[in-house]
Amino acid sequence: MSMIRIPPWPTVNDILRMYNIRAQKKLSQNFIMDPKLLNRIAKRCGDLENKHVVEVGPGPGGITRAILGQGAVRCAVIEKDPRFIESLEYLNHMCGHRMDIHMGDVLSFNMEKLFPDYLRKDWEGEVPDIRVVGNLPFNVSTPLIVKWMQAIAERRNIFSYGRVPLVLTFQHEVAQRIIAPPLDVERSRLSVICQNYARCEYEFMIDPGAFVPKPEVHVGVVSIKPLLKPYIDLPFPLVNKVVTFVFRGKQKYVSKSLGQLFPTRLEKYMGPKVADLAGIDNKRKAISLTMEELNRICHAYKHIIDKNPSLAKYTRNVTEDLNEDLVYSAPETEEKMLEQGQQGG
Repeated sequence: MSMIRIPPWPTVNDILRMYNIRAQKKLSQNFIMDPKLLNRIAKRCGDLENKHVVEVGPGPGGITRAILGQGAVRCAVIEKDPRFIESLEYLNHMCGHRMDIHMGDVLSFNMEKLFPDYLRKDWEGEVPDIRVVGNLPFNVSTPLIVKWMQAIAERRNIFSYGRVPLVLTFQHEVAQRIIAPPLDVERSRLSVICQNYARCEYEFMIDPGAFVPKPEVHVGVVSIKPLLKPYIDLPFPLVNKVVTFVFRGKQKYVSKSLGQLFPTRLEKYMGPKVADLAGIDNKRKAISLTMEELNRICHAYKHIIDKNPSLAKYTRNVTEDLNEDLVYSAPETEEKMLEQGQQGG
């Protein structure tokens, strides 16, 4: 891969001094200073020659320069902090105006029209020439990745272009949860939601000393590649709801956790009913469940709410337990294993 030389310009540390910028705690800002480390992060995106790249939270432009230096034809940056506009405009000038600078909050930023339509690919086709990279602020990383998993499920936002890969930083503990397999103590709702829609790999760890200011935790770099088809191929809100309740007590018996999907007067009956329909032992624990077993549980819950639509409206601690509205009528036949769940596993 050829490297594109960007004319000499101030280091990240110089930029921070030149523009009198200090990291803001309220924005969870921690800047990476080492050029070699910045290049290493960008390289985890693969060959960037002639690629279009989205960078989330570029700050003073350290990773941005690495992206451009590795041959990206276009780099769209999304920055919330207006203090960085001047330094990013300076970098844009130095790189031959290959940047698009957008001010906004990535949690609400819609990237569906960020690049030309010719870059769009069919979901089942090849991966588009687009990458997403970001040194994420700790306070937005988890809600952002869940939002993007829903966007993958619904093929919205940047994923309207196809199966766009991502390389992102997280607190080490969050990165561990994202990749945790069944039986791992870090296995959680986040593990299942991410792994249902993408192949997630822990690339490498960054020592706190690499950042300014120095955080109290290590940081993990994670690559995320959308799957052709999710393990649990059901609407995201349903999957998220079921998985959330299953892992509310990940060391409790799964039948007890599943019961919380239903009104309090029905939970002792309905929790075991869902597990029974899915062919899951009532005494199994959430962290032991495989993706195939969680698929069966989600289909079992869907089977029940399809037969009893009023139950679909219920969410514990949100919906009031109204006796006249929330009822359960057992279908005439309920198979131990739902055929649809078996096919999707």
